[in-house]
Amino acid sequence: MQGMHDFIPTQTKTDYINQLLKVGFDTIDFGSFVSPKAIPQLRDTAEVLAGLELESTSSKLLAIVANLRGAQAAAQFKEIQYLGFPLSISESFQQRNTNKSIAQALEQLQEIQNLCKQHDKTLVTYISMGFGNPYNEPFNEEIVAEFSQKLVDMEVEIISLADTIGVAKPELITNIFEATIREFPDTEIGAHFHSTPQTAREKIEAAYQAGCCRFDTAMKGFGGCPMAKDELTGNIATESLLSYFETINLDPKLNKEAFDQSMQMVGGVFG
Repeated sequence: MQGMHDFIPTQTKTDYINQLLKVGFDTIDFGSFVSPKAIPQLRDTAEVLAGLELESTSSKLLAIVANLRGAQAAAQFKEIQYLGFPLSISESFQQRNTNKSIAQALEQLQEIQNLCKQHDKTLVTYISMGFGNPYNEPFNEEIVAEFSQKLVDMEVEIISLADTIGVAKPELITNIFEATIREFPDTEIGAHFHSTPQTAREKIEAAYQAGCCRFDTAMKGFGGCPMAKDELTGNIATESLLSYFETINLDPKLNKEAFDQSMQMVGGVFG
């Protein structure tokens, strides 16, 4: 939703997320406590949260934050289990995305981690530009390992490796996930891929076969990162992930009827 120009009514967001909560996903990334000037689309996250029907769902809620102030706001809500923070390998993108240097972001991340522990939240840290960047800045597998180690040293429990601009090739995905999962066996390593529909399956397969069991997806692949570049590369479509699971006889045990109803609502939300 964050990249859309026209404001999606709060009730529309609430109805859509309530439907997603019926499907049985592990986690729903439902909103962001960020500056309304930076992401005006998500200025109503607290109002959306107030309208969510959480009594009969097993899904957990994740909110994105970009600084300590946003984390403090999110931490006040007992309904939120996860706070997500984008940490970039790229200095340019860290400035563009959060208006901080990498060094400043790491300092703030430690403060957010301390806050999470105080409020019984789990910090999810996205390693943005985790498979390359468009700024001709240094990137290699060793840099990913160095950043992962910094997060593990902070006791971050979940690291999501993000292909922010959709450039990851299967071989690189395999190498990075195998190395990261092997090096940090007590840390949950997830995949946050952006992709064209044509290359989505090969990325999913490479990560899954390398041991990844946490995937971020969006219904019909809507979205992307508006801070990354002008032409958005969409998120991995949820249905693409489920299609792959079907071919390998893996049953995620979702409510198929609720999933189909969610798919029918997508057009009304995103146009």
